[in-house]
Amino acid sequence: MVKTATRGDLQLEPIDRLEDKVKALVAMVDRMKGEQARAADENQRLTREVEALRARLAANDGLSSELSALKEERDVIRTRVGDMLEQLEALNL
Repeated sequence: MVKTATRGDLQLEPIDRLEDKVKALVAMVDRMKGEQARAADENQRLTREVEALRARLAANDGLSSELSALKEERDVIRTRVGDMLEQLEALNL
């Protein structure tokens, strides 16, 4: 929107170009603010997702420990049952 009106020795064209540039700059700043807000929302969403995944990982670590303990207990029981069966066979009933 360049106006070429003149008033005496004063030309308005440079001022009009400056006005257009300022308007374009304001529009760019508004767009960047919107992009920043969207990025902040996405960052918050991803942070919540990471926290949820960390919680699941911690729960899985707990389950892994529990599974290991149960396997060890199963092995102990298997050994004891085997010993009892051997003792029963030794009785020759």
